[in-house]
Parts: sequence; structure tokens; C-alpha cells
Amino acid sequence: MREINKPRFKELTIAGILQFALNTALILLAITLCVLLAKEIFYFFRLAFFNQELKIHYELLERILIFFLYFEFIAMIIKFFKEDYHFPIRYFLYIGITAMIRLIIVYHKNPVHTLLYTCSILVLIISFYIMNSSTARKGKL
Repeated sequence: MREINKPRFKELTIAGILQFALNTALILLAITLCVLLAKEIFYFFRLAFFNQELKIHYELLERILIFFLYFEFIAMIIKFFKEDYHFPIRYFLYIGITAMIRLIIVYHKNPVHTLLYTCSILVLIISFYIMNSSTARKGKL
């Protein structure tokens, strides 16, 4: 009887405190990423409208990939809150593939490193395929 009339306050546990700290840090990270994403958008507008000639193609491509990395991190944080505090592994794979492509574009002078980066992309794609095929098999059962 006492438990029914007991006020419903959140219990202050170590897990609850750490979850609150994690949520606060992720919200601050999302705000920071949104600011950086807006900065990249302003860079693209400035480049498109005020720069008559583009001399550095690799820099533009690198900035576009950074833009997508910011976008993917923000999407991953949103998914974290929508899926009851759970990070889907496929978003980490997306981010890893994009980051490795960026590395190949930026640091492509050493052929051995480029080959290793390419092999890591292949491993990430294979793991993504395995993850999706196992999820599809579970759905059919």
C-alpha cells in the first residue's frame, strides 16, 4: 500500500546520472555539429557566388565530405534519442566509409596507404552487407 502512494520521483542512481551526463554531452555535441554544418554551408555559398575560379578541387571535395560527416553524426545523434538511447551500428559503418573515402582523397600520395584505406572500406562494406543480410533473415523467420 505504501508503494502505491509513494511519489514517483526518478531514482538517482549511478546509471541515471551517467545517462543524464551522456544526453547532455550529446545535445551539446549536436549543437556544435549544427554550427559547423552551417559554417560549411556558408563556405559553399561563398565559393559558389564569389569565387570565379576554383583552383583547389581536392579542398572542395574534402569540404563536401566533411559536410557529410557532420550530417551523418547529427543523424546518428537523432537516431540515438529516437531509438531509446541506442546507437545503430549501421550509422557507424556509414561514418567509417565516408571517413575512409575522405582519407583517400586527401592523403593519396602513398599507394600502400591508399590500398590499405581501400581494403578497410571493403571490410566495412562487407560487414554492412553481413549485418543487412542477417537482419533480413531474421525478418523472414
